[in-house]
Amino acid sequence: MPTEKLNPFKIAQQQLDTAAKILNLDPEIHQALRWPMREIHISFPVRMDNGKTKTFHGFRVQYNDARGPCKGGIRFHPEETIDTVRALGAWMVWKTALLDLPLGGAKGGVICNPKELSDYELEKICRAYIAQLAFALGSDKDVPAPDVYTNPQIMAWMLDEFQKIKGSHDPGMITGKPLAIGGSEGREDATARGSLYATREAAKLLKLDLKKATVAIQGFGNAGYFLAKLCPEILGAKVVAVSDSKGGIFSEEGLDIDKVLAHKKKTGSVNCFPKTKKISNEEILELEVDILFPAALEDVITKENASKIKAKILGEAANGPTTPEADEILYKKGVFVIPDFLCNAGGVTVSYFEWVQNLYNYYWELDTVHKRLETKMVKAFKSVVETAKKYKVNNRMGAYIVAVERVAEAMKLRGWV
Repeated sequence: MPTEKLNPFKIAQQQLDTAAKILNLDPEIHQALRWPMREIHISFPVRMDNGKTKTFHGFRVQYNDARGPCKGGIRFHPEETIDTVRALGAWMVWKTALLDLPLGGAKGGVICNPKELSDYELEKICRAYIAQLAFALGSDKDVPAPDVYTNPQIMAWMLDEFQKIKGSHDPGMITGKPLAIGGSEGREDATARGSLYATREAAKLLKLDLKKATVAIQGFGNAGYFLAKLCPEILGAKVVAVSDSKGGIFSEEGLDIDKVLAHKKKTGSVNCFPKTKKISNEEILELEVDILFPAALEDVITKENASKIKAKILGEAANGPTTPEADEILYKKGVFVIPDFLCNAGGVTVSYFEWVQNLYNYYWELDTVHKRLETKMVKAFKSVVETAKKYKVNNRMGAYIVAVERVAEAMKLRGWV
């Protein structure tokens, strides 16, 4: 992988600074937006299965709530840092504003490795985390969701603990829940589906024939799998390469995604799938394909490899996969980048739909969710492209300008500055 070691929060601040300069943003608003409005650092003891007690550390960053209750995922990761959580909280502010959702942005995390925990230990960590933060959460305050190494079951435990503490029913305090306790249809594949709707719009703009297009996907988790699975249905394109943390596979003929998934479940990786060529995570980014989806880690496209990207469309299904230096190189090369907080906004958009359904206790059919997600994604895509053209900037900066203007307006109207 590229050797640059980057601080994601400094990147987020740098991107905001550039947008503020282009917008001639009020310096007081600019300074207020450079930092989270609230950070909560917690630690809590958990008795493990071996009888010993271990102390875990966690965070919740409520970055800005000028446009509505905070919204953002909870990550369980052994290398979680406050700067990563700050950056992701900031990006959630821009994401909800760009999609014109009446929400702010937040992010949370616990430093732990779920792969080393039993279900019983995991449940105790979830409940302890919520017990520490219940005062700051709720459908009218801050609404968490799944993120890295968290899932609907974890959301269910967290909801249950919150409702026990509050003594009342509030399913809208968390999203990404199982359907049986207030989840929404269409949430599972929402991130990938939203990315593909945006990609379809980009292809129209570039006059790219999607029926002849080839696709590579770095990452085969939730977003990566559903991108691969839904590509033929939504785009009509052929997926020729996918990868996971252990490496990747390539086939010019295209991949049978369900068989690849079955292979991964059996062996632990997509590696060595029959009748495919083995490739690395670095090589998958540099393949001669029409569409490339980085759908795994941040900072994988840097100044060191950006010039080697051959894709016509780069759809950032992951958060922060491209560094600012790489952005400039891609822009000059003519690669059409769909920036992360537009491309992967399908997840938070359907989370918003779930929250709405919880608040008025009426649930939508799957087709309704898909149509409303498509409408939101297409509208946001057009606003980004038009703004980028107006200001003669790249798409990421176009997205920033739209989002920052909306948040700044809300802050002014509230009298914060």
